[in-house]
Amino acid sequence: MSNRGLAISFRGVARNFGSVRALLPIELEIGAGEFLTLLGPSGSGKTTLLNIAAGYIGPSTGRVLIGDRDVTDLPPRRRNIGMVFQNYALFPHLAVFENVAYGLHARGVPAADIARRVESALEMVRLSGYGGRTIRQLSGGQQQRVALARALVIEPDVLLMDEPLGALDRQLRQHVQLEIRRLHRQHGRTTIYVTHDQEEALVMSDRIAIMRDGRVEQIDSAETLYRRPRSAFVAGFLGESNLLRGTIAGIDGVDARLRVDGFDDVIVGHAADGLKAGARAAALIRPEAVKLAPDARIKARVIEAIYLGELLALRLSLANGQVILCRRFACDGVPEGDKIGIVWQPADVRILPDDAPARPQDHNVEEN
Repeated sequence: MSNRGLAISFRGVARNFGSVRALLPIELEIGAGEFLTLLGPSGSGKTTLLNIAAGYIGPSTGRVLIGDRDVTDLPPRRRNIGMVFQNYALFPHLAVFENVAYGLHARGVPAADIARRVESALEMVRLSGYGGRTIRQLSGGQQQRVALARALVIEPDVLLMDEPLGALDRQLRQHVQLEIRRLHRQHGRTTIYVTHDQEEALVMSDRIAIMRDGRVEQIDSAETLYRRPRSAFVAGFLGESNLLRGTIAGIDGVDARLRVDGFDDVIVGHAADGLKAGARAAALIRPEAVKLAPDARIKARVIEAIYLGELLALRLSLANGQVILCRRFACDGVPEGDKIGIVWQPADVRILPDDAPARPQDHNVEEN
């Protein structure tokens, strides 16, 4: 199968369901051959946007382009898209070969070409020799790969995937993530992938669009989103995070000083754009940036120590009752209940607009 894919553009795309605004006007450009993941909580609009791309629903306003072709008013069958669903949507009464061939039959492809293309698609997903099996004879992971082969065999301009790994167990899900990434790198299909799973987004994506309340909060590479999020919501949604909330005490160039609620020390860190003195904000400190230091001024009590192989995960309670997370190499144990000193470097701290709802670990939850 050839390596190809077309860019897809959403231009002012919005969608209302009655009085409910599911999508606010979105401007989004996805490059030819790019793997873009739409990541967000339930109700953020990611599946609605995917369904508009597929043509299953139309936008209330705005246009959708695939390449230079306006497909806004075209039905799904005329868009040359491949779709992989969460429930696979396979035909249980048909053999694997016929499931994969279904879209080719619908397009009137000659029988000789169908046989060649189906075998090629099955080989691509590492299911050579499985064409004669029934769907009920396959494992969940194999069924998912049949669904992927069926989407790829039509040689789509854009591949759309709606939480396709949700029904798989963790180990199998991790394996199939790498398989999907391998196929994308080999064949270069423009791909839009919907998930609420952070790990899936991090493993497979060229870029990730974080969605919230019908809009795109931030779109960037995984590394940029993790290291330089623009808001507390993005920071809290991608990867584990410690968010210490307070008020901006001052800004000096690119740095800000944050006076944390119930905390004696002022935290210094790199300031996100648009922050002003007196504004509410949050200091983002990733767990791996929190270091143990016996002589540090900041003290914390060990609530829980969890052994994770080479890493030790610590839940620590500060003097103001806030719980923060720490990750360190598990070279030695840290007894639960001990008071320890912790420290972090200003270079590892980002001061962000506080637009995220507090999570349980952000509350004053001093535990016994």
